[in-house]
Formats: sequence, structure tokens, C-alpha cells
Amino acid sequence: MEKMSKRKIGFISLIITIALIGVFVGRWTAEGVKTEGETYESLKIFTEVLSLVQKNYVEEANPKELVRGAIKGMLNSLDPHSSYMTPEAYKEMQVETKGEFGGIGIQIGIKDSHLAVIAPIEGTPADTAGIKAGDRIVKINGESTKDMSLQDAVGKMRGPKGTSVTITILREGLQEAKDFTIVRDIIKIQSVRSKMLEDGIGYVRISQFQERTGTDLADALKNLEKEKANSLILDLRNNPGGLLNGAVEVSGEFIPPGKMVVSVKGRNGEKGEYITDSKRPYYEHPMIVLVNEGSASASEIVAGAMQDWGRSMVLGTQTFGKGSVQTVIPLSDGSGLRLTTAKYYTPKGKSIQNTGITPDIVVKVKAVKPRTAIREKDLERHLTNEQKKEDDIEKKPPDEEILPEIEDKEGKEDIQLQRAIDVLKGWRVFKGIKEKT
Repeated sequence: MEKMSKRKIGFISLIITIALIGVFVGRWTAEGVKTEGETYESLKIFTEVLSLVQKNYVEEANPKELVRGAIKGMLNSLDPHSSYMTPEAYKEMQVETKGEFGGIGIQIGIKDSHLAVIAPIEGTPADTAGIKAGDRIVKINGESTKDMSLQDAVGKMRGPKGTSVTITILREGLQEAKDFTIVRDIIKIQSVRSKMLEDGIGYVRISQFQERTGTDLADALKNLEKEKANSLILDLRNNPGGLLNGAVEVSGEFIPPGKMVVSVKGRNGEKGEYITDSKRPYYEHPMIVLVNEGSASASEIVAGAMQDWGRSMVLGTQTFGKGSVQTVIPLSDGSGLRLTTAKYYTPKGKSIQNTGITPDIVVKVKAVKPRTAIREKDLERHLTNEQKKEDDIEKKPPDEEILPEIEDKEGKEDIQLQRAIDVLKGWRVFKGIKEKT
């Protein structure tokens, strides 16, 4: 009897929660958000189903898990970048933005109801094990990933350092699926790396946009200046993005103060602008920005701003095409909501959603074993680009579906990097000729 009473109390609490949802919906309506009457009808049906499950399911169901499952299902019906985070996942996300977490080190998306690798993070266990951009993850520890949410997949692949996870990969060129058993490590993402190349050409690679990326980039540029760098290559290839503010700070190192880096527009049409405000002198030397199909979100913001302001040439292949902004909202129980709240636009007002940034100089590289590139337009439930009809967005561009091996560890076989070096050298030659005449 006591057990039944507890169940009844739990269920009443759940109904109160649903009632509160109605209160919040009503408040939002008062603030001008249009709410259809059918929303209330749907909530009524939801409480009916919840009551039936609670009373009649063959085993006792956990009310909290039922509600969390419903929330996950709701968000899974939206675009592929909106998701619910359990308290554990929310904490991990906060740690990740600081540049350190336990896992194997890959950026993933969903294609054809399966997980797909957008890009491995450089120097991580996944990268070392040979996981490639374009790989499809069909199983995690023997469990099928079909219809598995991104957040659930991330949770299964992350874990303490020293433990292992087995992911089953399908890859073009392989006759059958292949298992990769990868030992987890603390993934410390050094988001900015730099070095001097030949003839005074500096090289900076940004692998992800984090809290310290802008500061770390400023330090890297200072060090290159000390080594007499007179031109720069900014490598954003396979950079999956990260913090919007990080992209604005990075752009501020190269674009004069007071210039718009990106604008965002939400559902209500209100527009917000992000402006450069760096207190340091901006970098004025000639530049090339390297991008490819793995360059997404914040990477595309930087490349688009540099291109629109004529600050740098962009070289490589068409970028990923993620032109949406996600807001992370903490919830009262310690969980979190990652919700797509706006689309972003380059300084000239161009949306790159599903289309990406088109390089000024296209350099395609054919791999020994070609693999299909995955871009935003290939993900299920992707947002549309209101500036371009969906039918006008080419689904399979010729030759651009080939993913290059990004470089050997020294960059000697990196054709795109070598082409950027040649362009900068050529610029100097033409500049010298102009000055003489």
C-alpha cells in the first residue's frame, strides 16, 4: 500500500509539472509568441498517454525517465543540432568548452539514421586509431546506432581515461564493417598551434573554438612576429566550430575594430550584430585561410568575415554549411537544453546554411581511398536556407565528394598547404614588380 501511495504521489507531481508547462506556455503567449490551440490539445494527449503508461505498463516505469524520454523525442524532431543534455552530459559539455574532457576525440553528425564522423580531432585516440572523416559508426560496443541520438552516442563514447570503447565503422572502400577498439584518454584540445614555414610565412592552425582560443591566437601571432613572419596561413580545415565569441575574437585579430564579423537573426526577425573590438593592433600581413568540408560553424564565420572584408583569400574546398546558432540553456534539475535559436549571416548578409563558404581558390585533393564527404545538407532534418531554394542546392557536387588525407604530420604532402605557400610567394613577386614599375 505504501508503495502504491508513493507511485501515486510521484504521478501527481508529474501532472503538476505538466500543468506548469501550460503556465509557461501561457506566459510566452502573453509576450507575443503565437501558440496554436492544438498545442494544448497535444499536451492533453501527452498526459493521457503518460497516465496509461503509468497505470498499465507491464513493469513499473520511472516517471523521470518517461519525461526525459519525451523531451529527447521532442528535440529529436527538430534540427540535428538541437538536443537535450542530461545533468551528466551538461557537465561534460561545460568541461568541453574549456578544452578538456574524457573520450576518444571525434566530431559526429547523423546521416541516414546512422552516426557519421564529420572529423576526428587532431592528435586524439580516434585520430591515432585511423578514424576518418566520412566514416559511418554503425555500432558502439556492439549496440546499433540506428536512431540513436547524438547526445546518447556521445555519452557512450566518452568515459574515464584508460577505459576502452569499440566502435564499428563502415567506410567506402572496405568490403565489410570494421571494429576499432579505442582506449579513451583525457582529450586536451590545444586549439591553437603555430610554426614558421619557409620564406617568412607563418602558419597557425585552429582546431576548435574554445574559451581561450582568442587569447592563445594572440600569443601565437606575437611569437610569429618575433620570428619575423611577414605573411600568414590560417588553417581552419576540419575545425568543427565551437564558441561564437571565440570566432569573433579570432576575427578581431585580423579585421580592424568596429567591423561586423557576423549577424544573427532569430524567429522573431530581430537582428543582432557581433563587432570586432580587439584592443590590440590587428594583424595586417597578407593571409590565406585554408578550409575544407570539415570546416563548420565558427570556422565558417571566420572564413566568411575574412572573405567579405577582403582581408584574406580563402583556399581549399566548399565548407560544411552550418549556418545556425545554438543557445545552451540550463534547466532546474542540472540538465541542459541545446536549442537552435537563430541563423547567422556573413557581413554581406549571406546565409551559408546548407551551402557553405565557397573558396576564392578551389584546391581539390583526391585521396587514395575516396570517401563521401558529409555536409550540413546531408544531415536529416537540417534547416533550410531562406535565400536559396532547396532544389537549387546541389546534393552531390562532382569531385568535391572526395575527402583528402589532410596532411602527413610534417605537412610535406599537403597539397592545399603547398598551394597556399605558392600563392603567398607569387603575391610577393607581383608586389615587387609593381613597386619597381
